[in-house]
Amino acid sequence: MTRIGFLGPLGTFTEQALKSQVDLAAAEHALFRTMPDVLDAVEQGEVDLGFVAIENSIEGTVNLTQDELAFNHNLLIQREVVLDIEHCLMAKPGTTLDEVKVVLSIPVASAQCHAYLRQHVGLAELRATNSTAEGARMVTELGPGAAAVAPRIAADVYGLEVIAEDIADHPGNQTRFVLVAKAGVPAATGHDRTALVIYQRADEPGSLISILQEFAARRINLSNLLSRPTKDGGLGDYCFIIYADGHIDDELLADAMRSLRSKQGRVKFLGSYPAAGEQAHSAREHADARWREADDWIESLRSQIRR
Repeated sequence: MTRIGFLGPLGTFTEQALKSQVDLAAAEHALFRTMPDVLDAVEQGEVDLGFVAIENSIEGTVNLTQDELAFNHNLLIQREVVLDIEHCLMAKPGTTLDEVKVVLSIPVASAQCHAYLRQHVGLAELRATNSTAEGARMVTELGPGAAAVAPRIAADVYGLEVIAEDIADHPGNQTRFVLVAKAGVPAATGHDRTALVIYQRADEPGSLISILQEFAARRINLSNLLSRPTKDGGLGDYCFIIYADGHIDDELLADAMRSLRSKQGRVKFLGSYPAAGEQAHSAREHADARWREADDWIESLRSQIRR
């Protein structure tokens, strides 16, 4: 049976997102304390797949996960899953808002509920945990006045009471998760995304433009562009992490990658995989058709060369 590692304990948004995937819900699930632990387990063969959060619509990229994939692991993304997020404030049954003295949660979740917490429990101490569900579990071990920002399912798992629901500061909160493996690239579906880490040969004017032009010239849309320190250089030594619409099996995208590999210092492939949601790709389809026509034209001209 396939074994999938994810961030524990039980009751996390990660578990909720994982169980939303019918083909993954029946697999054997293994809990880990941190997201790097999940990725380590995949690379070391302890589990077949890892499932981790990588981006939030409010807080942006989960840098810990992104950096681990970019710099510390050689894993390939197999798919992405987008989950609607509802944060709840929960405590032991009978606890009121006025009694809350400590709020526990992962820092990203606390930040997403900053305005609500400041207005309603502004004097409470904020304590960081490794996950939202761990915060809920710790509430059961603490005395009166402890509360957690966590998914609604965590209240059921740990016997807590939701004292405030849907407390995020902004509506439409979503988190993107990725499934990773040691090897293998899923077949193209026509609605795919490719993740790359691109290092520069030198920090010089126009280096980012030269990278972006490779995609723009081929009408390839970029869904995300990040600049991250390379970890092994000094200040100003950055690389670019790019999420591009398309699959490595698409000749246009493969051609862009080929050009980047020849011109830039190093390109790391993080995977080509099915993208979540439904989007129109008519521009890409037209660009593909134009590229194939241009390729046929070049081949017809080359066929005239006297050998």
